Amino acid sequence: MRIAVVTGASAGIGREFVYEIDKQGSLDEIWVIARREDRLSELKDKCSVPVRPVVLDLSDLSSIDSYREMLEEERPEIALLVNAAGFGVFGPFEEKDLKKQLSSVTVNALALTGMCHASIPYMKAGCSIINIGSNSCWQPVPVQAVYGASKSYVLNFSRALNRELRPKGIHVMCVCPGWVKTEFQQVASHEDYIRYVDRWYGPDEVARQAMKDLKRKKMVSILGSPVRRQVRLVKFLPVKLVMDIWCRQQKIY
Repeated sequence: MRIAVVTGASAGIGREFVYEIDKQGSLDEIWVIARREDRLSELKDKCSVPVRPVVLDLSDLSSIDSYREMLEEERPEIALLVNAAGFGVFGPFEEKDLKKQLSSVTVNALALTGMCHASIPYMKAGCSIINIGSNSCWQPVPVQAVYGASKSYVLNFSRALNRELRPKGIHVMCVCPGWVKTEFQQVASHEDYIRYVDRWYGPDEVARQAMKDLKRKKMVSILGSPVRRQVRLVKFLPVKLVMDIWCRQQKIY
């Protein structure tokens, strides 16, 4: 049985990846993972490929053990793993709830790491992993300090893992989108702290571009020339200047 596994599939980018994978129609099942069973079950009627809802809370790392047990029982070939689950907490680090910030790190980085580790034994040459990073991964981001740092981990982990798995023919790509209009903003209290956004992208655009870039075996997928220009600039400018520009844009500090 050849399957795709998508975390964060109940909404946003994760849900759009499910639709993009379904269009290919070459798999036996798509396993969709998230906390909200009702949202996952909706996908059954929207996809031509059979969808299996898997209700797991990735902020609880014991969920990785549950996922591993499913794999041991089913013994599928994982053609594609998409780690799209994640959330952020925006605002001054010292003022924000510590448990929520630690939970963000758990979902964004630790659970993603666990999903990769559990899945790789069920992958072979030609299989792939997509990890969702962020445009925040390229620099330190005041009022997104924990979120940005967790996404920097995702980028560097993905690049290193791609190199390690290259001899096995397994490709790993990190998707680093700019501003994407999803439920993420509500969870992160986005509007309370972000005053400047150059452009919004749709989650469907991000997923569609990522699938194209995966076929090209890119290590990093970036949607939109404005975002790509920003990434290039950030690589050459001093870190202090980059943070100064960000703070001026958002009228903070």
